[in-house]
Amino acid sequence: MSWLINSSIGRKLIMSISGLFLVLFLMFHSLMNFVVIISADAYNTIAATLGANWYALIATGILALGFIFHIIYALILSLQNLKARGASRYAVSDSQKNVSWASKNMLVLGIIVLGFLALHLIHFWSKMQLVELMHGHNYAAAGYHDPTDGAYFIRELFTQPLYSSIYIVWLVALWYHLTHGFWSAMQTLGLNNKTWLPRIKKISYVLATIICLLFISVPVYYLLGFGA
Repeated sequence: MSWLINSSIGRKLIMSISGLFLVLFLMFHSLMNFVVIISADAYNTIAATLGANWYALIATGILALGFIFHIIYALILSLQNLKARGASRYAVSDSQKNVSWASKNMLVLGIIVLGFLALHLIHFWSKMQLVELMHGHNYAAAGYHDPTDGAYFIRELFTQPLYSSIYIVWLVALWYHLTHGFWSAMQTLGLNNKTWLPRIKKISYVLATIICLLFISVPVYYLLGFGA
């Protein structure tokens, strides 16, 4: 199994599998967020179900490992590619002209996505699941708002134009990252023939667009004053 760590193919395989796992998480999270538009109570029920329960904690740990593996291997492969190309990376060849912008800027896009993930953890996870873990039902005595009232935290943040604007910029970066990342992962896993690769590329655009539109609907909803 050492080839998974030591070989370029193995590293790409790990990054692809972890990336697809994160895509599944984004699909679930975008659908969950959209529920708050339909019903704040329904969203809070989901938030309470996915609070500090043992199964939610296990899922959070697995998700964290998925992010860690994906980030580490993305950095390793990006640095290896830069080193292998050397000075030629500054030259523009005919083959580079056919490479998508997202493909050439995956590292930058990944850093933007990672930066907002940290901000998102500060504003949501640290005030919800972490508060439950640290204080349980004594959150009020500790000076915290009800950690299961996820709709409150969403409303507080997304009624702020600055935060919503940053969130939307993040979603643009995420869209570009997903459009390339999804089909690239599927290609690594073997769907790279002339029949399936064009289909997978189209699916990646559709999938990325659906996920990002679901996410973006929430800040737009609150900015327009519907959730006030």
